[in-house]
Amino acid sequence: MKVFITGGAGFIGSHLAELLVGRGDSVSVLDDLSTGEMANLDRLVGGPRFEHRIGSVTDAPLVSEMVDRADVTVHLAAAVGVRLIVERPVHTIETNVHGTEVVLHAAAKKQKPVLIASTSEVYGKSSKIPFREGDDLVLGATTNSRWAYACSKALDEWLALAYWREKRVPVILCRFFNTVGPRQTGRYGMVLPNFAAQALRNQPLTVYGSGEQSRCFGHVKDAVESVSRLIRTPEAHGQVFNVGADREISIRALAEMVRDRAKSRSPIVLVPYEQAYTEGFEDMNRRVPDCSKLENAVGFRPRTSLEEIVDDVLADQRLRQ
Repeated sequence: MKVFITGGAGFIGSHLAELLVGRGDSVSVLDDLSTGEMANLDRLVGGPRFEHRIGSVTDAPLVSEMVDRADVTVHLAAAVGVRLIVERPVHTIETNVHGTEVVLHAAAKKQKPVLIASTSEVYGKSSKIPFREGDDLVLGATTNSRWAYACSKALDEWLALAYWREKRVPVILCRFFNTVGPRQTGRYGMVLPNFAAQALRNQPLTVYGSGEQSRCFGHVKDAVESVSRLIRTPEAHGQVFNVGADREISIRALAEMVRDRAKSRSPIVLVPYEQAYTEGFEDMNRRVPDCSKLENAVGFRPRTSLEEIVDDVLADQRLRQ
């Protein structure tokens, strides 16, 4: 296949590009390097089945050209990370919504398949556990910028499904749950690489809020395997899929696991949300996916153990120090 990846120099995008090229696909990448890095693509640059362009997903002529030359597009370009979202809500909304609109418009010209990255954030404050793709979404008030990202990605989903129903564009939606692994940075608030970096320096592990809030962490290698299978599954068109692991752990327990596996002397320090972000910041108590729909569709679900994930992130952070 010829696969076009927006945001392909980013954390998930670069791993996906490597997987596809390694399996014999041709890959083209577009990235404006606002959060991605060319270093993530070092193993691919110069190879016969890989090309990259530096530019924005909002550049309609460029996107149209690259979509037209590909068999399928994987749209990963987006504003990501809680800190970036809280600090730059205008950038978040404009990048996520307009970028998706540009990709879908280009794909509609010849009904080219598109997989669009969404997020577990769209479930918002829902307390119905585990989260299933058909569940209601429960978002916070528009006065709280915390929900700008969730709202923008929910709008991406509605727009994509509208293109599927009205224009017959083959779309697939993936709601990623806390995808982690090598190459992810803590620059924009990603919790696991931040814990790993702090533990390796014997610095305090900063846990925001009470630390009792829980999450499920999936390895990036499992996430890109899921994407690779979905783009080869025509039955997935017009569908939404959770992509993530379902082992739940509190953030405080995660900090303890990182400290123990790093053999670190770091103390664990609780930091109020208001100090970490802004006054009135809201968080979700639990976020657990039901991935049975993904497994039924492609015969695969993320299963890498949390211990292996933590070890991989620690190894990656050691290389960065």
